[in-house]
Amino acid sequence: MSILKGNLLYGQSGGPTSVINATAYGVINEAKKHPEIGSIYCMINGIVGAIKDNVVCMDQYSEEQLELLKQTPGAAFKSARYKLADYHKDDTDYMKILNTLKKYDIRYILFNGGNDSMDTSDKLMHFLDTVDYECRILGLPKTIDNDLVYTDHCPGFGSAAKFVANTMTQIATDLEAYPTGKVTVVEIMGRNAGWLTAASCIACLAGCGPDLIYLPEIPFSIGKFKRDVARVYEKNKRCLVAVSEGIRDADGIVYGESPAAKDAFGHAQLGGVATMLANVIKTDLGYPSRGIEFNVMQRASTNLLSKTDLEESVTIGRIGVQWILEGKTRLMVCMKREEGPEYKISHFGQALPDIANGEQLIPRNWINADGNGVTQEFFDYVRPLILGEVFPSYKNGVIEMFRL
Repeated sequence: MSILKGNLLYGQSGGPTSVINATAYGVINEAKKHPEIGSIYCMINGIVGAIKDNVVCMDQYSEEQLELLKQTPGAAFKSARYKLADYHKDDTDYMKILNTLKKYDIRYILFNGGNDSMDTSDKLMHFLDTVDYECRILGLPKTIDNDLVYTDHCPGFGSAAKFVANTMTQIATDLEAYPTGKVTVVEIMGRNAGWLTAASCIACLAGCGPDLIYLPEIPFSIGKFKRDVARVYEKNKRCLVAVSEGIRDADGIVYGESPAAKDAFGHAQLGGVATMLANVIKTDLGYPSRGIEFNVMQRASTNLLSKTDLEESVTIGRIGVQWILEGKTRLMVCMKREEGPEYKISHFGQALPDIANGEQLIPRNWINADGNGVTQEFFDYVRPLILGEVFPSYKNGVIEMFRL
């Protein structure tokens, strides 16, 4: 397939991570090496930026400024949760996007996100075919939930897992300060997949991991939860619990769901599980208790970055540029863990619809028989992803950030 001469457009979508901007750095830095790419543009607020002709040209930024992307959390180019309509029924947004692409002579698009972002990319690709506009689109993965199918893991998960594990270690150490401690319930992100909550087990390396772990993959029972907590507390006089925000009962009812608050893709807002369960423990068992919600910090901490995660995120961006110049399109860049004693990753492409319509959950055999912890298989899977330390630069005692 011939090389297209034109400009490149990059966008971010969905929930930010602490390394999504590292992928942006990989894209921008790699694209600058290829003369067939004229200029590099970034959408502001994801696909909404393409609809509203709100894009920024990255040619104006120095290498020193761009380096800061690797230690900047959040979405440096702003994110969005915007669902494109079926263009057969309403092509209004698509025509606006087409005008933006033509205006800036965009021939390459790299969209950085999760399931919904891959769905958006696929819809746009199909529309561009109908109007005979030659353009290539590749998806770049990211999500702390680690729930994208086909890829071994997702950029962003390793650093979030490292934050969770280290913060759990600190909480556990604090619990040991008094002869009689509390039941502390820590709520961790994860709608349908418990990867991040399960990663709290890594704190066991420091001898102070959670006593109990509850994941959305296993139906949650309040009665069993109280029995589990009582067993641990009566023995140790303290109990540390990791619980996913997406836990649900045998009927599929999510405990922390707010039906009234939904995003453009119909996802309900989650939260409040830790406080609810802590109140149950205090009321029904009479134990002192506390609920803690990590909230956005688990995806926005750059002082606990995983070096492995950071380097893989940059590489994903670089590969996206290389592949799209080679003619690859309608794919998401995926990672494959190679066989052997040493951790090693290779890359392959998977069709966008396959990613958009799938969800990767923790295998049942990676969760213990009682449904309140994980097995050695999970531990072996996640440990390499958190390895390596990153030391960001500071100015006046504050981490330096990239700013538009």
